[in-house]
Amino acid sequence: MKDLLKLQGNKSNLKVTVTFLAISIISLVIAFIIGIGDNPPGLLLCFIGIIALILVFVHRWRKAKNFLILFVASLIGFPVFAILHNVMYGLAKMAVDIIILNRLLNVLDVLFFLTAILVCPPGILVGAIGSIVFYFKNKRTK
Repeated sequence: MKDLLKLQGNKSNLKVTVTFLAISIISLVIAFIIGIGDNPPGLLLCFIGIIALILVFVHRWRKAKNFLILFVASLIGFPVFAILHNVMYGLAKMAVDIIILNRLLNVLDVLFFLTAILVCPPGILVGAIGSIVFYFKNKRTK
């Protein structure tokens, strides 16, 4: 965890991290300005922003195993968050009379939905590409 918070003293790592973060922020802001509901350019910008946000944290990884863990976690996370979305939606409909609980369940419903739809697919993509690239790169150097 400490390595995640430190930039390991390398200025090129800092430049790459800031670049990915800037790309992420700009893409996400533009995506939400033009809208992501039934809007392919907005969705594409949102996916680009989330991919860049994931790359902020993983661009220093050099082992295929790390990317494989990201791939598997995102692959498992997609159906888990989709199921949690449906469960929270159902519970929110049942708790319509309890206002605070209903609103909390609605927030969780949306949070799980957005995680399943907007975070897991880019995680799968980054994990798959990274694991393939570094598997062959590390295999070639041995």
